[in-house]
Amino acid sequence: RGITITAKNTAVVYGDTTINLVDTPGHADFGSEVERILNMVDGVLLLVDAVEGPMPQTRFVLRHALQQGLMAILVVNKIDRPAARPDWVTSETLDLFLELGASDEQADFPIVYTQALAGRAGFEHTDLADDLSPLFDTILEKVPPPDVDPDGPPQLLVTTLQYSSYVGKIAVGRLGSGRLKPGQAVAVIDGSDEPCDARIGEVYTFQNLERVSQDVVYAGSIVAVSGIEGIGIGDTITDPENPRP
Repeated sequence: RGITITAKNTAVVYGDTTINLVDTPGHADFGSEVERILNMVDGVLLLVDAVEGPMPQTRFVLRHALQQGLMAILVVNKIDRPAARPDWVTSETLDLFLELGASDEQADFPIVYTQALAGRAGFEHTDLADDLSPLFDTILEKVPPPDVDPDGPPQLLVTTLQYSSYVGKIAVGRLGSGRLKPGQAVAVIDGSDEPCDARIGEVYTFQNLERVSQDVVYAGSIVAVSGIEGIGIGDTITDPENPRP
């Protein structure tokens, strides 16, 4: 409801695949956060109201996503509203893609219709499944898996910060390579590019908007790390033997 001010993320296990979802701010006042968040993802779900169509914040986020070469899936939500006009909404969205300079491939976006509160989705607005499987199937088909190096040294760019009254500051980002586990020695590189020795406290992944403690996290996951005081957005957690930004 209203404007998303800070990014929120969760993960959904669908079959044997973990799908990470990030809700990003849409307002231009949060432009730097939008750019950081888009660096964590491999595709975009463009959520559009079935009555109102694309909003000003839709334009802002979509422009950044297209400039980064990301592919989008159009999700037309609230299709059950009496005043829903799906054909007009999809036409207006296509016009927006073209206006923002989308490539031919980006403009050929798949469309999924949803009634989110009821947990239903479908490829036709008159024929929704009893669950969200059409949406998740489309994500698996259209969004590429993360381009990561599971066997490389740990590399995590801190994208957002969270706080806990128990463990203090928590750094959140996508692990681009390697793995992290509690107690692991790492180097932290800030804006000065000078590495600082640190040690991981706890590591977490996300599930149903909650952080879930893990024994180890692997490349490709969106993870949270505690125990590093003074860490900030834009810092890099990396290998202490060979630190590099």
